[in-house]
Amino acid sequence: MQVFKEIEVADLASMLEDTDHSVSLIDIRNPAEAQRESIPGARNVPMHQLSKQLDEVQKTQVVVLYCQVGLLSAQACAYLSVSGFDNVHNLRGGIQAWKSSGLAVA
Repeated sequence: MQVFKEIEVADLASMLEDTDHSVSLIDIRNPAEAQRESIPGARNVPMHQLSKQLDEVQKTQVVVLYCQVGLLSAQACAYLSVSGFDNVHNLRGGIQAWKSSGLAVA
């Protein structure tokens, strides 16, 4: 049973543009991958450090995680969900889908 939601690229882009939404965008790839390219506004928290940095993520915010194609971030979303986070989303297709949609990377 999936305990988190998938979010489409267009929905995330709209959410990030909307100043009324408080979104915590987390790139769970390794630092070298994140330095090469990332979604603007994302914070890099590699998968292996996620459990150590849970207290830095606000449970009241919408939390969106992404990786290269969405598989590893889905695992991270499941972990956050069982750790008490209620509003967790996985970016469907990861940063590859973001770039394929023509959206900017930093």
